[in-house]
Amino acid sequence: MSLSEEYYKRSLNVCPGGVHSPVRSYKAVGGTPVFFKEGRGAHLTSVENESYIDFCQSFGPLILGHRDPEVEEAVLSQIGSLWTSGTCEAYSLELGEWIIEHVPAVEKLRFVSSGTEAVMSALRVARAVTKRDKVLKFEGCYHGHVDSLLVEAGSGLAGVSASSSAGVSSIQASQTLVCPLNDKEAYLKILEENKDDIAAVIIEPLPANFGLIELDHEYLKFVVDEAQKRCALVIFDEVISGFRAALGGMAEVLNIKPDLVTYGKVMGGGFPVGCYGGRKEFMDLVAPVGPVYQAGTLSANPVGMVAGLTTLKKAKRENIWKTFTERSKMMSEDFNSWSKSEGLKKRMHTFGSLFWICETEIGKLNSIKDIPKDHGEKFKSFFKSLLDQKLYLAPNGYEVGFLGLAHTEEVLKESLDIFKKACKETSS
Repeated sequence: MSLSEEYYKRSLNVCPGGVHSPVRSYKAVGGTPVFFKEGRGAHLTSVENESYIDFCQSFGPLILGHRDPEVEEAVLSQIGSLWTSGTCEAYSLELGEWIIEHVPAVEKLRFVSSGTEAVMSALRVARAVTKRDKVLKFEGCYHGHVDSLLVEAGSGLAGVSASSSAGVSSIQASQTLVCPLNDKEAYLKILEENKDDIAAVIIEPLPANFGLIELDHEYLKFVVDEAQKRCALVIFDEVISGFRAALGGMAEVLNIKPDLVTYGKVMGGGFPVGCYGGRKEFMDLVAPVGPVYQAGTLSANPVGMVAGLTTLKKAKRENIWKTFTERSKMMSEDFNSWSKSEGLKKRMHTFGSLFWICETEIGKLNSIKDIPKDHGEKFKSFFKSLLDQKLYLAPNGYEVGFLGLAHTEEVLKESLDIFKKACKETSS
């Protein structure tokens, strides 16, 4: 029995499924999870002392890679000063000022401890602003494990929803309307039928939780304009795309200013941090200034604040977004050219530092309908081949891969060889 197998067996007695988040489970791919003990740059080291190229990158936060030396130095210095205090401190002030200076979509903000918490709080603000209860979300977009957003399309009628998780009440599910992506007609129908009830329209402007879907800019502008015409707030969920798609996230890419925006992941530099922000008049409804109550003992944890600010300053200084665009373009062009020449259907889809491999010849995915129905099943053997070759992707076929600055051209070329070998081994 390997050490990972031993740890997994013990973990099953400690927590549900042996994991503390279902996305870490190997339920979708089979087998025993690899347990890791160390990260450095683009690599993870297992408890068996095997080195893996890591494209999970903690599901996105590690935009510079594991334990970036500059961030590590700042973190170690901070640990020697203050871990947490439950008081006012300067660390969150510095990060907050930096974000407001560099991100036009954020006029004021509040730090929390996770992306889910940020979304939950933004929805509360939207309901307070509009005095309405309902929220409209889109199929294929994930917004954390907030009860009211753990829903899916119900009977097939536009807007009808049903809970996608046990424990979510039918009353909560009924307050969320679900619309298919890239369907303007369905969207307008839901808006009109609920025009006096919708508090907010929430969307991932770069959907990256069900494959990698790239929406047209014109469509996203349409979504925003039509919502605001009906006095519903627009919330951009940029927990993944924030500071990854660009310094100002997709709001900057699209040149759209949402009413509220949520962040997480990259902003904490690898530590548990989240944030919601937006227009001053809306954020000033939050306690202690306004009537919207939201609190958190560990919100704006000093270590996360310092790690996040150091990460973002380095990202801006080195203009990592240009580097990511160049590297992902090199990767996808090489892989897709090779796949076509081999007569294979697998394609690598990219957007900046995000990538996703899927068996489809469509150039750009616009909807979850573009994803082959058997993708999840086919991913199992692909994942196992990659794992055997010491390359780690998230153990679910619908999770995207993430580049970090530590993924040098040399690492990416080595990774391409592994991807190609896995494709050949698993092609039917």
